[in-house]
Amino acid sequence: MSSNWSVKKLGDLVTFLSGGTPSKSNKDYWNGEIPWISASSMQSTRYHDSDLRVTSLGSTNGTRLVPAETVLLLVRGGALHNKIPVGITTREVTFNQDVKALVPKSEDITPYYLLAWLISSRELLLGKVENTGIGAGKLDTKILQDLDVPVPPKAELLRLELFSKALDDKIILNQNINHTLEQMAQALFKSWFVDFEPVKAKMAVLEAGGSQEDATLATMTAISGKDADALAIFERENPEQYAELKATAELFPSAMQESELGEIPEGWVLSEIGAQIDIAGGATPPTKTPEFWNNGDIHWTTPKDLSNVEEKILLHTERKITKAGLDKISSGLLPVNTVLMSSRAPVGYLAIAKVPVAINQGYIAMKCNKELSPEFVLQWCSANMPEIVSRASGTTFAEISKKNFNPIPLVMPPVELVKSYTKQASAVYSLIENNMRENNSLTQLRDTLLPKLLSGEITLPEAEQAVSEAENV
Repeated sequence: MSSNWSVKKLGDLVTFLSGGTPSKSNKDYWNGEIPWISASSMQSTRYHDSDLRVTSLGSTNGTRLVPAETVLLLVRGGALHNKIPVGITTREVTFNQDVKALVPKSEDITPYYLLAWLISSRELLLGKVENTGIGAGKLDTKILQDLDVPVPPKAELLRLELFSKALDDKIILNQNINHTLEQMAQALFKSWFVDFEPVKAKMAVLEAGGSQEDATLATMTAISGKDADALAIFERENPEQYAELKATAELFPSAMQESELGEIPEGWVLSEIGAQIDIAGGATPPTKTPEFWNNGDIHWTTPKDLSNVEEKILLHTERKITKAGLDKISSGLLPVNTVLMSSRAPVGYLAIAKVPVAINQGYIAMKCNKELSPEFVLQWCSANMPEIVSRASGTTFAEISKKNFNPIPLVMPPVELVKSYTKQASAVYSLIENNMRENNSLTQLRDTLLPKLLSGEITLPEAEQAVSEAENV
């Protein structure tokens, strides 16, 4: 550490503020516009939204409202045994009793520098986690207040803050891009295979007396979002892509037919999901047998792995097993592009495995070896999740069994249409995967560089050079 840096106690630098939970029985407190941050909302380092929200009235009754650029730290919960969820708000939010807000007392420290220090101190903080009586982890406020924080001169502090923030901002940008890409894949599936919009567009033109050519153009508009003028320009500038779009439009029928599920496109058939995929279950090798776990290099997943990421892609697992451990799982090692769905606690986490993986008993794994692609099956599960959840049963917690999952009805489109959707959706998921891999590298780089930076082991120019070299690899 440089001689012109000082060391201060965290408790001397910040005020710790507690959150809380407004009464769930008072409807006037909930379903408002103000995020209510809990452990489930703390998957990144920027907090701007949450599953549960409170009203203005709720924000002043039983919880605490803090402004943008407030650092939030999880201080109680099961997650603390493995990681330290910490981040900064980008808007006004409230938070629950498992979270503390850390507010600088003076200009000696800024919120973003505080965040950088907390991120750099994750290993230190993990060592301070205590156990509660119910198995959750806990960070004691008095212990936190006594931690030493290196404080550089203000100009250097601001440069360090900018460096850390730039890395975090790139990670957040990739996450936001991935969220948009996922919405695109969902919207395309819903349009084609749930709402049947291309079919209905074709029918509307024909019913109005239009020609088959006009109907095809209407379907092309429904698929691409381009009007007639834009399609004409598209044809001139991209003739091959235009021909491909037209061929896709021609795959959609021009009429609907009755079925047990209501009206579906003519020529499409009813099936069951279990008839179109191969389903596998999993198991947990005995955890008290070291030879099944120690130094394992085979990915073994539980639904917890999916709860920690928003993207529907699985690239790594928290735990790994050995070959001996794998031999204890009847389904063995599942291939890349297996679709995973958590079958209990809760039902419905989804992902496409992009690494060979073994699974525990909390999954229904779907191998797509027939006509349906992984991307189609993933989106089908997402679109039909209410039906899937309704078929779950259990007294302790709801679980969807293979027996109850297999017969869920499925509308089967022609295989060429599945291929057309898959071509577009797989390109989207390829971009998502690339962004996730870049984020993994950036996160690893950040978590390696920040402790060295804030301890004085390396200088800021050296850290910036390391980032530049990583980006050019």
